[in-house]
Amino acid sequence: MAETPKIVVRAAIPYVAITADVTMDDLAAVVPPLTGEVFAWLAARGIQPAGAPFWRYDVIDMERRLVIETGLPLAAPVDGDSRVQSGVLPAGRYATVVHVGHPQTLVDATSRLLAWGEEQGLRWDASPTPDGERWGCRLETYLDDPDTDMDHWRTELAFKLAGD
Repeated sequence: MAETPKIVVRAAIPYVAITADVTMDDLAAVVPPLTGEVFAWLAARGIQPAGAPFWRYDVIDMERRLVIETGLPLAAPVDGDSRVQSGVLPAGRYATVVHVGHPQTLVDATSRLLAWGEEQGLRWDASPTPDGERWGCRLETYLDDPDTDMDHWRTELAFKLAGD
């Protein structure tokens, strides 16, 4: 189940993340432990995250590889290191929807958001590359605690629109 998609304007948001190069089959096993590693990195420096953990897809080739960041937003920029890198999520217009359900159902929710955007005549901030489609910013933000019943998890999808 998902709410009705909408377009929102987001400010630039500093963050820290770990980048992983994974396949769809590896995603569920490889990426969540990285979130814990980013939380631990922040805690060791006395820094509180400014929001919920997210996965940011950079390059997507569903048949081969995904380049993904698992990160946490911050109130102010910090310097990263060789493992945990800092960055800024870009400001601009985003098509968003909050999906309620098991994370395994996000593929369908993503397909519905992309179809809704096309029905609205929206253009995504994405371009083809030899390694897959490169996105300006494509986020999955996990709004609930991991202890929440996974069938009721709230996940916000936010995909940057072209032209911003």
